[in-house]
Amino acid sequence: MKLESKTVAGVAVLFILGIGLALLPQRADSRAPQMSDPEPIPAYHPQIPEGPLPATLSPELFDVAEVQNAYAIAARIKKTLYQVPCYCHCDRSHGHGSLLDCFVSKHASVCEICMRETFFSYEQGRKGKTAAQIREAIIRDDWKSVNVSKYQTYPAAK
Repeated sequence: MKLESKTVAGVAVLFILGIGLALLPQRADSRAPQMSDPEPIPAYHPQIPEGPLPATLSPELFDVAEVQNAYAIAARIKKTLYQVPCYCHCDRSHGHGSLLDCFVSKHASVCEICMRETFFSYEQGRKGKTAAQIREAIIRDDWKSVNVSKYQTYPAAK
């Protein structure tokens, strides 16, 4: 009987301590993102590699014109896409190293962010912008204003 009462008392003390700890104010983790912190820049490569770039998937693998256009354009501007980040943060979720990796797989076919950034990169390249300039514009979120409607027929608008 004595052992049982000690066990019950011990459990009660642990329970009370647990509640007490739960009610203590929590100290903020200094590594936690703050509301004023800028969004981290996703992975990209600052310059093209010396070797060949990976092939993008064929546009014909997809039924949706907008997706076909995104893959067709990605194949044309692989060097640029290799040097820009992708703000769907697939670098975290899929291990991608840049926007180009999205088009080496089927990932971009289901991601509007990947497609919009690619259309933006294509348009800016046609205006004479360098990959570094395009990257800076993407980081500023300029890609969000791209007019996707002109890419809804295949082949891609010139």
